Amino acid sequence: MKRHHRDPKNARNLGAVIHRQPSVFIVYLVLRLIVVGTLISSILRGEYENAFICLLVLVLFMLPFFIQQNFGIELPSTLEIIILLFIFASEILGELGCYFISYPHWDSMLHTVTGFLCAATGFALIDILNRNSRIKFTLSPVYVALVAFCFSMTVGVLWEFFEFGMDRLFLLDMQKDTVVTSITSVMLDPTNKNIPVTIDGITSVAVNGTDLGFNGYLDIGLYDTMADLFVNFIGAVVFSVIGYFYIKRRGKGKIAKAFIPTLVEPDGEQEQLPPQSSEEQDSL
Repeated sequence: MKRHHRDPKNARNLGAVIHRQPSVFIVYLVLRLIVVGTLISSILRGEYENAFICLLVLVLFMLPFFIQQNFGIELPSTLEIIILLFIFASEILGELGCYFISYPHWDSMLHTVTGFLCAATGFALIDILNRNSRIKFTLSPVYVALVAFCFSMTVGVLWEFFEFGMDRLFLLDMQKDTVVTSITSVMLDPTNKNIPVTIDGITSVAVNGTDLGFNGYLDIGLYDTMADLFVNFIGAVVFSVIGYFYIKRRGKGKIAKAFIPTLVEPDGEQEQLPPQSSEEQDSL
């Protein structure tokens, strides 16, 4: 029989990550233990869908380490901890703990964080090229910030497409409904002349003769989608502004550094922003 030996290189890499980012490892370990406990509890109760979600979370927890080990990208400790907490808050607390229902603003909080983190990711993608000495072009801080903003908003829109698709194909309710007390629609115009007609003070709605029991009209996902995109917009704008001043000051922003992934050189050193030329100082 062949004996399988543990790869010493991977062991050293894992040990180096733990030594370099002890706070990340502690958060990872605590959250992983909670998820494993939830997984065992779900299996014992026969809640296999919840067990699958727990397995998915355990896989997602390993993604930051996988990215760092295989793509030569260094994730700041703050960013990595927030990613882990975000996954936990979304899947374990949000889905299994029903926080999306118990706390009305839980989903908005997560979408705001998503907008902020996606802007940081978009910023890093373009900034890594912008600072690479082998690529002979220089982008203005305004352009990099704009790309980061657009990247974040694009991710937000694609996610809303995904939620809509899940609702339509699998009859889920990812785009949560909203109860409103007034509606305006041209379909209510008896003259068919495209004139908006408003109904105020809606107190009840019946479907197929059955009162739904809501003190208002049940909106199907529109308010939720627009609210998600708006808070995504806020998160994206906040980081784009931070990123703009980060480039303008040649990497001196502490807040931006805590969220921007960096490319690691073969010798283990992270790429640093090059000195700012006089031509760059005069450009936006």
